[in-house]
Amino acid sequence: MILEVVQFILGLGPTVMLPIVITIIGMAFGQGFKKAFRSGVTIGVGFVGINLVIGLLTSNLGDATHQMVTRYGLALNIIDVGWPAAAAMTWASPVAAFMIPICMVVNIIMLVTKATNVVDIDIWNYWHFAAASATVFVLTGGNWGFAILAGIIYEIAVLKIADWTAPIVKNYFGMEGLSFPTGSTCAQGLIGIPIVKLISKIPGIKNLQADPDTIQKRFGIFGEPLMMGLILGILLGILAGYPVGKILQIGIIMAGVMFLMPRMVKILMEGLIPISESVKEYLQKKNFGKDRELTIGLDAAVAVGHPAVIATALVLVPCTLFLSVVIPGNNVLPFGDLATICFYVAFIVGAAKGNIVHSVLAGIVVMGLALLMATNIAQFHTSMAVAANFQMPENTTMISSLDLGGNFLNWIVIKIFQFI
Repeated sequence: MILEVVQFILGLGPTVMLPIVITIIGMAFGQGFKKAFRSGVTIGVGFVGINLVIGLLTSNLGDATHQMVTRYGLALNIIDVGWPAAAAMTWASPVAAFMIPICMVVNIIMLVTKATNVVDIDIWNYWHFAAASATVFVLTGGNWGFAILAGIIYEIAVLKIADWTAPIVKNYFGMEGLSFPTGSTCAQGLIGIPIVKLISKIPGIKNLQADPDTIQKRFGIFGEPLMMGLILGILLGILAGYPVGKILQIGIIMAGVMFLMPRMVKILMEGLIPISESVKEYLQKKNFGKDRELTIGLDAAVAVGHPAVIATALVLVPCTLFLSVVIPGNNVLPFGDLATICFYVAFIVGAAKGNIVHSVLAGIVVMGLALLMATNIAQFHTSMAVAANFQMPENTTMISSLDLGGNFLNWIVIKIFQFI
């Protein structure tokens, strides 16, 4: 019954969940119903727009990726089934339903004890915490205590990383009062940020600069995000072996993604800013938020539309396919999660201050490590799939995913409990 209730709530999606949650939060922190409700609906509309644009991005990238895999005859024995399949397997686990209330309580305790400044309302992405629980549940043969502890460890790590990266969200992405406690974004940022910092100190490479502003100044109209999307989309179409008409279509679609996403985020921020200010004012009056920069935890989707993030992700798609072939020990064929690389590199791009050259170089290292981690824990990922009665891809006996299997935090948690 609990699982059914949780699945119903999650089935509503963030476009419905967020307006409800935001309205409740706004009223709880002193806003009237009308103002809180308007903010909630505005945020919901913003997420509708963001999801539409991301859907446009991922569906077209997915098709192009499939064509690249087929065209170049890539054949590896572990298939990357992508995060949607990983999330479905997670919620099929008996332990997953209990993780939502547990994670809420953990967040409240950390706020009260000042262990975090993140008010995590991104309930949908609690699935990342539950995924750690579900994986350890399989690993330990159904040990509930270890499984719940694994999810809590994962959540604490994500909230601390979200605190650590909040200045990037504020200073680079220009979203004051927000943080991104999205499991995959935080996990890859944890290893990607130090790597990009190291790259920025390497003689010769450190002077290579290619952020959107610099590109626009150098190339004029062809350096605008709109044109960058067009050019990168056309290059992807060529790599996929599309006919001319299809190449032009994907070029225009990527240009549209670059152009529309910032506008969708602007709508979301219009609804979020009044709520964020109300929460801060209320908590500071109660001396709970005094001398603290509390942030509202949202899905990293609101940052992936940045031109430098999308540009980095598009370049990394063919790079990751190439890495899968040349890296010794990798057996994962990247597929399902290639379209969501933009989530993995958001903090890397922010730390690089939009330098696409440095971001791509750091992203290559991160994606290479993700492939090896996904290979390493494919056995547990496959066991989760079997337990969830997941339909395996044809002629496949082993699966994994870059989001769950190639997730640095999840990999660490699994290794901890593997040796207990």
